[in-house]
Amino acid sequence: MSFLEKEKEHVEGFSPELAVVTIGGGEKLEEPLVVRPTSETIIGYMYSKWIKSYRDLPVLINQWGNVVRWELRTRLFLRTLEFYWQEGHTAHASEQEARAETMRMLGVYADFAINEGAVPVIQGVKSQTEKFAGANMSTTIEAMMGDTRALQSGTSHFLGQNFAKAFNIQFLDENNTLQYAWTTSWGLSTRFIGAIIMTHGDNQGLVLPPRLAPIQAIIVPIFKSDLETTTVMETVRRVEAELKAAGVRVKVDDRTEVTPGFKFNDWEMRGVPLRIEIGPKDIEKGTVALARRDKPGREGKSFVPQGGLAATVSELLATIQKALLERATAFRDSHIFEPKDYAELTEVVQNGWAYSYWCESAECETKVKEDTKATTRCIPLDQPAGKGKCIVCGKDAEKKVYFARAY
Repeated sequence: MSFLEKEKEHVEGFSPELAVVTIGGGEKLEEPLVVRPTSETIIGYMYSKWIKSYRDLPVLINQWGNVVRWELRTRLFLRTLEFYWQEGHTAHASEQEARAETMRMLGVYADFAINEGAVPVIQGVKSQTEKFAGANMSTTIEAMMGDTRALQSGTSHFLGQNFAKAFNIQFLDENNTLQYAWTTSWGLSTRFIGAIIMTHGDNQGLVLPPRLAPIQAIIVPIFKSDLETTTVMETVRRVEAELKAAGVRVKVDDRTEVTPGFKFNDWEMRGVPLRIEIGPKDIEKGTVALARRDKPGREGKSFVPQGGLAATVSELLATIQKALLERATAFRDSHIFEPKDYAELTEVVQNGWAYSYWCESAECETKVKEDTKATTRCIPLDQPAGKGKCIVCGKDAEKKVYFARAY
Protein backbone atom coordinates (compact mmCIF):
# COMPACT_ATOMS: atom_id res chain seq x y z
CA MET A 1 0.00 0.00 0.00
CA SER A 2 2.86 2.38 0.76
CA PHE A 3 4.10 2.00 -2.83
CA LEU A 4 0.74 3.00 -4.26
CA GLU A 5 0.45 5.99 -1.93
CA LYS A 6 3.72 7.53 -3.10
CA GLU A 7 2.07 8.97 -6.21
CA LYS A 8 -1.03 10.78 -4.93
CA GLU A 9 -2.94 11.05 -8.22
CA HIS A 10 -2.22 7.38 -8.91
CA VAL A 11 -3.68 6.08 -5.66
CA GLU A 12 -6.64 8.46 -5.88
CA GLY A 13 -7.46 7.25 -9.38
CA PHE A 14 -7.19 3.57 -8.49
CA SER A 15 -8.76 3.59 -5.00
CA PRO A 16 -12.27 2.49 -6.11
CA GLU A 17 -10.79 -0.49 -8.01
CA LEU A 18 -8.38 -1.85 -5.40
CA ALA A 19 -8.46 -5.34 -3.90
CA VAL A 20 -6.63 -5.04 -0.57
CA VAL A 21 -5.39 -7.97 1.54
CA THR A 22 -5.15 -7.31 5.26
CA ILE A 23 -4.89 -10.88 6.62
CA GLY A 24 -2.45 -13.55 5.46
CA GLY A 25 -1.90 -17.00 6.96
CA GLY A 26 -4.44 -16.23 9.65
CA GLU A 27 -2.52 -13.20 10.90
CA LYS A 28 -3.00 -9.49 10.32
CA LEU A 29 -0.38 -8.13 7.94
CA GLU A 30 1.94 -5.35 9.09
CA GLU A 31 1.11 -3.50 5.88
CA PRO A 32 -1.92 -4.11 3.63
CA LEU A 33 -1.10 -5.62 0.23
CA VAL A 34 -2.77 -4.26 -2.89
CA VAL A 35 -3.33 -7.08 -5.38
CA ARG A 36 -1.56 -5.84 -8.50
CA PRO A 37 -3.89 -3.27 -10.11
CA THR A 38 -1.01 -2.19 -12.41
CA SER A 39 2.78 -2.16 -12.20
CA GLU A 40 4.02 1.45 -12.29
CA THR A 41 4.83 1.50 -8.58
CA ILE A 42 6.61 -1.87 -8.52
CA ILE A 43 8.61 -1.00 -11.63
CA GLY A 44 9.37 2.49 -10.30
CA TYR A 45 10.83 1.04 -7.10
CA MET A 46 13.07 -1.36 -9.04
CA TYR A 47 14.14 1.28 -11.56
CA SER A 48 15.39 3.42 -8.67
CA LYS A 49 17.80 0.59 -7.80
CA TRP A 50 18.84 -0.32 -11.35
CA ILE A 51 19.34 3.14 -12.86
CA LYS A 52 22.36 5.14 -11.70
CA SER A 53 23.93 6.59 -14.86
CA TYR A 54 22.86 7.87 -18.28
CA ARG A 55 24.66 4.78 -19.60
CA ASP A 56 21.93 2.65 -18.00
CA LEU A 57 19.27 4.33 -20.11
CA PRO A 58 16.95 3.68 -21.76
CA VAL A 59 15.50 0.77 -19.80
CA LEU A 60 12.76 -0.96 -21.81
CA ILE A 61 10.70 -3.67 -20.11
CA ASN A 62 7.82 -5.60 -21.65
CA GLN A 63 5.87 -8.12 -19.61
CA TRP A 64 2.74 -10.24 -19.59
CA GLY A 65 0.80 -10.77 -16.39
CA ASN A 66 -2.53 -10.86 -14.60
CA VAL A 67 -3.91 -7.83 -12.82
CA VAL A 68 -6.89 -7.35 -10.52
CA ARG A 69 -9.46 -4.55 -10.56
CA TRP A 70 -12.40 -4.65 -8.13
CA GLU A 71 -15.13 -4.22 -10.76
CA LEU A 72 -18.62 -4.01 -9.31
CA ARG A 73 -20.26 -4.82 -12.65
CA THR A 74 -18.18 -7.22 -14.69
CA ARG A 75 -18.49 -7.70 -18.45
CA LEU A 76 -16.84 -10.68 -20.10
CA PHE A 77 -13.51 -9.64 -21.66
CA LEU A 78 -14.27 -5.91 -21.28
CA ARG A 79 -14.28 -5.42 -17.53
CA THR A 80 -13.42 -8.45 -15.42
CA LEU A 81 -12.13 -8.68 -11.87
CA GLU A 82 -8.95 -10.36 -13.09
CA PHE A 83 -7.54 -10.03 -16.59
CA TYR A 84 -4.43 -10.87 -18.54
CA TRP A 85 -2.48 -8.24 -20.36
CA GLN A 86 0.74 -7.15 -21.96
CA GLU A 87 2.28 -4.07 -20.41
CA GLY A 88 5.47 -2.10 -20.94
CA HIS A 89 7.45 0.26 -18.74
CA THR A 90 10.34 2.38 -19.97
CA ALA A 91 12.73 4.94 -18.50
CA HIS A 92 14.59 7.55 -20.55
CA ALA A 93 17.19 10.27 -20.15
CA SER A 94 15.07 12.97 -21.82
CA GLU A 95 11.49 14.09 -22.16
CA GLN A 96 11.78 13.94 -25.95
CA GLU A 97 12.80 10.26 -25.89
CA ALA A 98 10.00 9.34 -23.49
CA ARG A 99 7.37 11.14 -25.55
CA ALA A 100 8.67 9.46 -28.72
CA GLU A 101 8.40 6.04 -27.05
CA THR A 102 4.83 6.81 -25.95
CA MET A 103 3.80 7.60 -29.51
CA ARG A 104 5.78 4.69 -30.99
CA MET A 105 3.91 2.19 -28.85
CA LEU A 106 0.58 3.80 -29.68
CA GLY A 107 1.48 3.19 -33.32
CA VAL A 108 2.40 -0.43 -32.59
CA TYR A 109 -1.00 -1.00 -30.99
CA ALA A 110 -2.83 0.70 -33.85
CA ASP A 111 -0.93 -1.39 -36.39
CA PHE A 112 -1.84 -4.58 -34.53
CA ALA A 113 -5.51 -3.62 -34.18
CA ILE A 114 -5.94 -2.59 -37.82
CA ASN A 115 -3.72 -5.05 -39.67
CA GLU A 116 -4.07 -8.14 -37.49
CA GLY A 117 -7.45 -7.69 -35.79
CA ALA A 118 -9.12 -5.88 -38.71
CA VAL A 119 -10.46 -3.45 -36.09
CA PRO A 120 -10.27 0.14 -37.41
CA VAL A 121 -9.10 2.21 -34.47
CA ILE A 122 -8.64 5.94 -34.08
CA GLN A 123 -5.44 7.14 -32.42
CA GLY A 124 -5.73 10.08 -30.09
CA VAL A 125 -5.04 11.74 -26.75
CA LYS A 126 -7.26 11.35 -23.72
CA SER A 127 -8.68 14.41 -21.98
CA GLN A 128 -7.27 15.39 -18.60
CA THR A 129 -10.37 13.88 -16.99
CA GLU A 130 -10.06 10.56 -18.83
CA LYS A 131 -6.27 10.14 -18.69
CA PHE A 132 -4.47 7.46 -16.68
CA ALA A 133 -4.06 8.35 -13.01
CA GLY A 134 -0.55 9.71 -12.50
CA ALA A 135 0.24 10.31 -16.17
CA ASN A 136 1.10 13.62 -17.83
CA MET A 137 -0.56 12.46 -21.03
CA SER A 138 -2.49 9.35 -22.04
CA THR A 139 -2.88 8.24 -25.64
CA THR A 140 -5.39 5.66 -26.80
CA ILE A 141 -6.73 3.59 -29.67
CA GLU A 142 -10.52 3.83 -29.75
CA ALA A 143 -12.74 1.36 -31.62
CA MET A 144 -16.44 1.33 -32.47
CA MET A 145 -18.29 -1.86 -31.60
CA GLY A 146 -21.21 -3.36 -33.53
CA ASP A 147 -23.71 -1.51 -31.33
CA THR A 148 -21.84 1.80 -32.03
CA ARG A 149 -20.44 2.04 -28.50
CA ALA A 150 -16.79 2.96 -28.11
CA LEU A 151 -14.16 0.70 -26.61
CA GLN A 152 -10.79 1.89 -25.33
CA SER A 153 -8.71 -0.88 -26.87
CA GLY A 154 -5.15 -0.03 -25.82
CA THR A 155 -3.32 2.84 -24.13
CA SER A 156 0.14 4.36 -24.02
CA HIS A 157 1.06 6.84 -21.30
CA PHE A 158 3.71 9.54 -20.97
CA LEU A 159 4.32 9.62 -17.21
CA GLY A 160 6.72 12.55 -17.25
CA GLN A 161 8.83 12.57 -14.08
CA ASN A 162 5.89 11.91 -11.73
CA PHE A 163 6.87 8.34 -10.83
CA ALA A 164 10.59 9.13 -11.07
CA LYS A 165 10.20 11.74 -8.33
CA ALA A 166 7.89 9.56 -6.27
CA PHE A 167 10.34 6.62 -6.34
CA ASN A 168 13.57 8.58 -6.67
CA ILE A 169 14.59 7.26 -10.10
CA GLN A 170 17.71 9.39 -10.60
CA PHE A 171 20.80 9.17 -12.77
CA LEU A 172 24.02 11.07 -13.37
CA ASP A 173 23.97 12.65 -16.84
CA GLU A 174 26.94 13.21 -19.15
CA ASN A 175 27.81 16.37 -17.19
CA ASN A 176 27.82 14.42 -13.93
CA THR A 177 24.63 16.17 -12.82
CA LEU A 178 21.90 14.25 -11.00
CA GLN A 179 18.66 14.11 -13.03
CA TYR A 180 15.27 12.46 -12.71
CA ALA A 181 14.38 9.94 -15.41
CA TRP A 182 11.41 10.31 -17.75
CA THR A 183 9.11 7.27 -17.84
CA THR A 184 6.31 5.71 -19.88
CA SER A 185 3.90 2.80 -19.55
CA TRP A 186 1.57 1.13 -22.03
CA GLY A 187 -0.75 -1.85 -22.16
CA LEU A 188 -3.16 -3.96 -24.19
CA SER A 189 -5.29 -6.66 -22.57
CA THR A 190 -7.71 -9.50 -23.23
CA ARG A 191 -10.26 -6.71 -23.68
CA PHE A 192 -9.12 -6.72 -27.31
CA ILE A 193 -10.60 -10.21 -27.69
CA GLY A 194 -13.90 -8.58 -26.78
CA ALA A 195 -13.21 -5.90 -29.40
CA ILE A 196 -12.77 -8.54 -32.12
CA ILE A 197 -15.93 -10.38 -31.07
CA MET A 198 -18.08 -7.23 -30.99
CA THR A 199 -16.63 -5.69 -34.15
CA HIS A 200 -16.96 -8.72 -36.44
CA GLY A 201 -19.37 -11.19 -34.79
CA ASP A 202 -22.90 -11.87 -36.08
CA ASN A 203 -25.97 -13.90 -35.09
CA GLN A 204 -24.22 -17.14 -36.10
CA GLY A 205 -21.37 -16.55 -33.65
CA LEU A 206 -17.75 -15.49 -33.96
CA VAL A 207 -16.17 -14.10 -37.11
CA LEU A 208 -12.40 -14.22 -36.71
CA PRO A 209 -9.93 -12.31 -38.88
CA PRO A 210 -7.72 -14.85 -40.69
CA ARG A 211 -4.45 -13.43 -39.38
CA LEU A 212 -5.50 -14.11 -35.78
CA ALA A 213 -7.71 -17.19 -36.23
CA PRO A 214 -6.19 -20.29 -34.55
CA ILE A 215 -7.77 -22.36 -37.34
CA GLN A 216 -7.87 -20.50 -40.66
CA ALA A 217 -9.52 -23.25 -42.70
CA ILE A 218 -11.62 -26.24 -41.67
CA ILE A 219 -11.97 -29.20 -44.05
CA VAL A 220 -15.29 -31.03 -43.82
CA PRO A 221 -15.32 -34.42 -45.61
CA ILE A 222 -18.71 -35.50 -47.00
CA PHE A 223 -19.45 -39.19 -47.63
CA LYS A 224 -22.12 -41.85 -47.14
CA SER A 225 -20.64 -45.29 -47.88
CA ASP A 226 -17.39 -46.90 -46.76
CA LEU A 227 -16.11 -46.76 -50.35
CA GLU A 228 -16.80 -43.01 -50.51
CA THR A 229 -15.12 -42.59 -47.14
CA THR A 230 -11.85 -44.08 -48.36
CA THR A 231 -11.84 -42.08 -51.61
CA VAL A 232 -12.82 -38.80 -49.98
CA MET A 233 -10.39 -39.08 -47.07
CA GLU A 234 -7.46 -39.72 -49.44
CA THR A 235 -8.17 -36.39 -51.13
CA VAL A 236 -8.83 -34.67 -47.80
CA ARG A 237 -5.47 -35.71 -46.37
CA ARG A 238 -3.66 -34.66 -49.53
CA VAL A 239 -5.33 -31.23 -49.47
CA GLU A 240 -4.59 -30.89 -45.75
CA ALA A 241 -0.89 -31.60 -46.33
CA GLU A 242 -0.71 -29.10 -49.22
CA LEU A 243 -2.32 -26.35 -47.15
CA LYS A 244 -0.10 -27.01 -44.13
CA ALA A 245 2.97 -26.90 -46.37
CA ALA A 246 1.80 -23.48 -47.59
CA GLY A 247 1.56 -22.20 -44.00
CA VAL A 248 -2.23 -22.33 -43.68
CA ARG A 249 -3.50 -23.24 -40.20
CA VAL A 250 -5.87 -26.02 -41.26
CA LYS A 251 -7.84 -28.72 -39.45
CA VAL A 252 -9.85 -31.71 -40.69
CA ASP A 253 -13.16 -32.38 -38.96
CA ASP A 254 -13.26 -36.16 -39.29
CA ARG A 255 -15.92 -36.74 -36.65
CA THR A 256 -18.31 -39.51 -37.68
CA GLU A 257 -20.89 -39.09 -34.90
CA VAL A 258 -22.26 -35.79 -36.25
CA THR A 259 -23.61 -34.74 -39.67
CA PRO A 260 -21.88 -32.38 -42.12
CA GLY A 261 -24.64 -29.84 -41.43
CA PHE A 262 -23.85 -29.93 -37.72
CA LYS A 263 -20.18 -29.39 -38.50
CA PHE A 264 -20.99 -26.41 -40.75
CA ASN A 265 -22.90 -24.70 -37.94
CA ASP A 266 -20.33 -25.66 -35.33
CA TRP A 267 -17.41 -24.10 -37.20
CA GLU A 268 -19.43 -21.05 -38.18
CA MET A 269 -20.12 -20.45 -34.50
CA ARG A 270 -16.39 -20.75 -33.77
CA GLY A 271 -15.62 -18.14 -36.42
CA VAL A 272 -13.26 -20.14 -38.65
CA PRO A 273 -12.68 -17.86 -41.69
CA LEU A 274 -12.93 -20.54 -44.40
CA ARG A 275 -14.69 -23.89 -44.76
CA ILE A 276 -13.55 -26.41 -47.37
CA GLU A 277 -16.07 -29.09 -48.31
CA ILE A 278 -14.91 -32.21 -50.15
CA GLY A 279 -17.33 -34.92 -51.28
CA PRO A 280 -17.56 -37.63 -53.99
CA LYS A 281 -18.88 -35.17 -56.61
CA ASP A 282 -16.05 -32.75 -55.88
CA ILE A 283 -13.53 -35.55 -56.43
CA GLU A 284 -15.14 -36.47 -59.74
CA LYS A 285 -14.92 -32.86 -60.93
CA GLY A 286 -11.50 -32.21 -59.40
CA THR A 287 -12.90 -29.33 -57.34
CA VAL A 288 -13.63 -28.33 -53.74
CA ALA A 289 -16.34 -26.10 -52.30
CA LEU A 290 -15.19 -23.02 -50.36
CA ALA A 291 -17.46 -21.18 -47.91
CA ARG A 292 -16.43 -17.82 -46.46
CA ARG A 293 -17.41 -17.11 -42.86
CA ASP A 294 -17.68 -13.37 -43.47
CA LYS A 295 -20.33 -13.98 -46.17
CA PRO A 296 -22.79 -16.60 -44.88
CA GLY A 297 -24.97 -18.50 -47.34
CA ARG A 298 -24.71 -18.68 -51.11
CA GLU A 299 -22.98 -15.32 -51.42
CA GLY A 300 -19.84 -16.66 -49.77
CA LYS A 301 -19.73 -20.05 -51.49
CA SER A 302 -17.65 -20.95 -54.54
CA PHE A 303 -16.27 -24.02 -56.31
CA VAL A 304 -12.60 -23.99 -57.26
CA PRO A 305 -10.15 -26.47 -58.84
CA GLN A 306 -8.09 -28.67 -56.55
CA GLY A 307 -5.02 -27.76 -58.59
CA GLY A 308 -3.26 -24.78 -57.04
CA LEU A 309 -5.63 -24.88 -54.07
CA ALA A 310 -3.02 -23.71 -51.56
CA ALA A 311 -2.50 -20.47 -53.50
CA THR A 312 -6.27 -20.02 -53.92
CA VAL A 313 -6.91 -20.47 -50.19
CA SER A 314 -4.06 -18.15 -49.19
CA GLU A 315 -5.34 -15.42 -51.51
CA LEU A 316 -8.90 -15.87 -50.26
CA LEU A 317 -7.81 -15.58 -46.62
CA ALA A 318 -6.07 -12.30 -47.47
CA THR A 319 -9.26 -11.15 -49.22
CA ILE A 320 -11.36 -12.02 -46.16
CA GLN A 321 -8.96 -10.13 -43.88
CA LYS A 322 -9.21 -7.05 -46.10
CA ALA A 323 -13.00 -7.34 -46.41
CA LEU A 324 -13.48 -7.49 -42.63
CA LEU A 325 -11.46 -4.31 -42.13
CA GLU A 326 -13.30 -2.52 -44.95
CA ARG A 327 -16.69 -3.57 -43.59
CA ALA A 328 -15.87 -2.48 -40.04
CA THR A 329 -14.44 0.82 -41.30
CA ALA A 330 -17.52 1.54 -43.41
CA PHE A 331 -19.78 0.77 -40.44
CA ARG A 332 -17.77 3.05 -38.15
CA ASP A 333 -17.62 5.93 -40.61
CA SER A 334 -21.37 5.72 -41.29
CA HIS A 335 -22.02 6.14 -37.56
CA ILE A 336 -19.76 9.14 -36.96
CA PHE A 337 -21.63 12.43 -37.18
CA GLU A 338 -20.71 16.10 -37.07
CA PRO A 339 -23.67 17.67 -35.24
CA LYS A 340 -24.55 21.27 -36.01
CA ASP A 341 -25.47 22.10 -32.41
CA TYR A 342 -25.63 20.66 -28.90
CA ALA A 343 -29.20 19.42 -29.27
CA GLU A 344 -28.16 17.33 -32.25
CA LEU A 345 -25.12 16.02 -30.36
CA THR A 346 -27.35 14.68 -27.58
CA GLU A 347 -29.31 12.75 -30.23
CA VAL A 348 -26.49 11.27 -32.32
CA VAL A 349 -24.50 9.88 -29.38
CA GLN A 350 -27.41 7.57 -28.58
CA ASN A 351 -26.59 5.54 -31.68
CA GLY A 352 -23.21 6.74 -32.88
CA TRP A 353 -20.28 9.06 -32.25
CA ALA A 354 -20.20 12.83 -32.42
CA TYR A 355 -17.11 14.51 -33.89
CA SER A 356 -17.14 18.09 -32.69
CA TYR A 357 -15.06 21.05 -31.62
CA TRP A 358 -14.58 21.20 -27.86
CA CYS A 359 -13.05 23.95 -25.72
CA GLU A 360 -11.29 21.30 -23.57
CA SER A 361 -12.97 22.45 -20.37
CA ALA A 362 -13.95 19.87 -17.77
CA GLU A 363 -17.28 21.69 -17.30
CA CYS A 364 -18.38 21.08 -20.89
CA GLU A 365 -17.12 17.51 -20.73
CA THR A 366 -19.12 16.87 -17.55
CA LYS A 367 -22.28 18.41 -19.01
CA VAL A 368 -22.19 16.04 -22.00
CA LYS A 369 -21.67 13.07 -19.70
CA GLU A 370 -24.50 14.06 -17.37
CA ASP A 371 -26.92 14.81 -20.23
CA THR A 372 -26.14 11.84 -22.48
CA LYS A 373 -23.84 9.34 -20.66
CA ALA A 374 -21.35 9.97 -23.48
CA THR A 375 -17.72 10.76 -22.68
CA THR A 376 -14.82 12.22 -24.61
CA ARG A 377 -13.14 9.22 -26.22
CA CYS A 378 -10.07 10.92 -27.64
CA ILE A 379 -8.74 14.04 -29.26
CA PRO A 380 -7.60 12.46 -32.54
CA LEU A 381 -4.03 12.99 -33.67
CA ASP A 382 -5.29 14.01 -37.12
CA GLN A 383 -6.92 17.39 -36.66
CA PRO A 384 -8.58 19.64 -39.26
CA ALA A 385 -6.95 22.94 -40.15
CA GLY A 386 -8.40 26.03 -38.53
CA LYS A 387 -10.53 26.59 -35.46
CA GLY A 388 -14.17 26.31 -34.48
CA LYS A 389 -16.71 26.83 -31.71
CA CYS A 390 -17.21 24.44 -28.81
CA ILE A 391 -20.31 22.33 -29.48
CA VAL A 392 -21.32 22.70 -25.81
CA CYS A 393 -20.64 26.29 -24.77
CA GLY A 394 -19.94 28.05 -28.07
CA LYS A 395 -16.53 29.39 -27.02
CA ASP A 396 -13.52 29.30 -29.33
CA ALA A 397 -12.04 25.83 -29.70
CA GLU A 398 -8.87 24.62 -31.39
CA LYS A 399 -9.42 20.86 -31.42
CA LYS A 400 -12.09 18.38 -32.36
CA VAL A 401 -12.92 15.42 -30.14
CA TYR A 402 -15.03 12.26 -30.34
CA PHE A 403 -17.95 12.02 -27.93
CA ALA A 404 -19.50 8.56 -27.52
CA ARG A 405 -21.07 6.18 -25.08
CA ALA A 406 -18.56 3.54 -24.14
CA TYR A 407 -18.01 0.21 -22.46
